Amino acid sequence: MYRIDLLNKISEKGLSLFTPDYEYREGINDADAILVRSKEMKEMALPASVKAIARAGAGVNNIPIDKCSEKGIVVFNTPGANANGVKELVILGMLLAARNVVGGISWAKGLVGEGAKVPDLIEKGKSKFAGTEIQDKTLGVVGLGAIGTMVANAAESLGMQVMGYDPFLSIEAAWRLSRTIKKAPSLDRLLAESDYITLHLPQNSDTKGFVNAARFGLMKKGVVLLNFARGGLVDTAALQKAIADGIVGCYVTDFPDEEVIKTDKVIPIPHLGASTEESEENCAVMAALQLMDYLENGNIKNSVNFPECVLDRTGKKRITLSNQNTPGMIEKITKLLAENNLNIADMINKSRGNLAYNIIDVEGSAGDDLVEKIQAIEGVIRARVI
Repeated sequence: MYRIDLLNKISEKGLSLFTPDYEYREGINDADAILVRSKEMKEMALPASVKAIARAGAGVNNIPIDKCSEKGIVVFNTPGANANGVKELVILGMLLAARNVVGGISWAKGLVGEGAKVPDLIEKGKSKFAGTEIQDKTLGVVGLGAIGTMVANAAESLGMQVMGYDPFLSIEAAWRLSRTIKKAPSLDRLLAESDYITLHLPQNSDTKGFVNAARFGLMKKGVVLLNFARGGLVDTAALQKAIADGIVGCYVTDFPDEEVIKTDKVIPIPHLGASTEESEENCAVMAALQLMDYLENGNIKNSVNFPECVLDRTGKKRITLSNQNTPGMIEKITKLLAENNLNIADMINKSRGNLAYNIIDVEGSAGDDLVEKIQAIEGVIRARVI
């Protein structure tokens, strides 16, 4: 029986995938895995029983990644599962900013009580909310992952000139990207030439405050900045000055805080990017399937801290283990298996930074005593027999 602790409400479409071999509910203290959406986990004690955490969404800044890595806990996310929902809201954000729709709606609602004069007042006052069209304007997309590529393609289909920047563009993302989208020669060039700039980056120690005073200084006067990635990517004090100086004409964000909300020329959206029925279902399904494949087969796909590592099952006993990525580890492990009369039928070893992960199918008897012996090897973080 596998036990899954639910830290947030998860779509039933994902939970329904769990077989009778799984128990899932809120408040399981000795869980094998955790399924989470937005609950903050940084200060949460992680039981020794936890082998994996699946985030039903893309961002993982609510999960203590370093602590998990030290404990051999694999952290999964669901890249692309909510991409269409976020893409649609980014396009809406551009249109709201371009046409001053929010200001117009607020003004129109203020006409309640004017009775028969409302139509004339609307006609006389509408010029205050005249905007611009997005066709032929330049959109700069910073980060071309699942969401960024969809935004770029959608904006191009609406007649925008699209420029993308991503020094780590994957082959898979490149295949999805329209061939007519321009590659920015540098981030500075994109910032200088774009009428609209949309951010699609993870938030981490390298990207916190990514859009700072220096980068605002490179932008066109009146630029529209869209942030549907994470709030911390934008330096709030620098943003407020850029708005006051007329550099930023409008800031559209899905991650407002009090400082941002009280700033003029801001459209604060209450984190609705993935708040669609379809996105929540897609994320839940993807997260559940990844957890099941890891718990039952040891396979890792879409992890943010461990390498992708997948090996088809052959009916053999399976050993999985994570270890420090140091020389000689494979030799130590295979030597131990040989000493225990275990023949390796198949295996795969992958590394990511200072971590490595192994899946080894063996012929012979392997039990808990073998796990103890493997974990006694210096540098081994965690081992399992499946």
